[in-house]
Formats: sequence, C-alpha cells, structure tokens
Amino acid sequence: MKNSIVLIIISLFLLITGCKKNYILNEKQHILFQYDYVNYSVRYNHEGFYVDDEGEIMYYSNPESWNSLSNDYNITEVKLADNLSKCIVSDVKTDKKDLIKFSSYIDNLASSKITARKNVGSDAGMGIFICYNYDEQNGIYKGTLIKMEGDVTCENLNFYSKKVTLWLTDLNNRISVK
Repeated sequence: MKNSIVLIIISLFLLITGCKKNYILNEKQHILFQYDYVNYSVRYNHEGFYVDDEGEIMYYSNPESWNSLSNDYNITEVKLADNLSKCIVSDVKTDKKDLIKFSSYIDNLASSKITARKNVGSDAGMGIFICYNYDEQNGIYKGTLIKMEGDVTCENLNFYSKKVTLWLTDLNNRISVK
C-alpha cells in the first residue's frame, strides 16, 4: 500500500511539473516549417511561407534575390534571415497548441526515409513542405522534406507526415483567402 501511494505521488509530481518535451528543438531555432511553391511555366510564380517558434506566419510572393535551399533542403542562418526580410507577417497565426503538437513531430520526420521521386506531370509547378532542425554550431537550418507535390512527387514515410502536410495546407489556404 505504501509503495502504491509513493508511485501515485511521483506520477502526480511528474504530471504537474510537465515532463512534456519542449517543442522548440533549440533555443536559438526560430523557424520550424516552410511551404514553398515555384512554377516556371507560362508565368513565373514563387510563393510560400515560414512558420516561426511563436506561431507567426511570414509569407512571400515572387520575392527578388531569393536564397534557394540547397539540394538537401538546408539553408544558412544568414541566408534565411535575408529571406525573412523579404517576407510579410501574416495576420493569420497558428494556434499555440497546434504549434506544439506539430513541432513535436520534427525529430521523427527528420529520422524517416523519403519515397523515391516520381515524375507525374509538367507545368504544375512544385510545392514542397519542409520542417527544420537548427544546427547552432554551424549556423544552418537543416531541412527535412515532408512532402513534394506537383510535377514531381515524393513523401516522407513517417506516420506524422500527412498530418503536418494537412496542417500546413490549411495555413496556406487561410493565408491565400485574405
């Protein structure tokens, strides 16, 4: 009986103090997600948005002198800061609960495999959903592909990829409506 009471007290203590993992992967990491769409056909179109650690959504539409991601979806902190200076803070903001929930999936997504790329069309452009881990030592935001859609498709095989993609798509639709 005494052991049961001790276990209950310890469990309550852990529950109250919050043993939940912090959704910010690194205290200096400010950008968590990005959606980027580019279409070079007929009329050039480049738009998308970033989601930061406060739930702010910064969008861009046909920015000049944009710093593209490397082939492995990484971007230096300096280049990312330059891109952010070309963004507009949206009046759409993500709910803190959603931000915590979806950010907690980043480590799982980063450790998962990606399907092979498939060419499925042309002239549809390319949309990519990305999450980031910040490498403070090297000043690099390491991107992980969640999903690619459009002319070429591929997807992260992690269970959470569809949930994160739907959430980011909803944010994109909310920004586009305004």
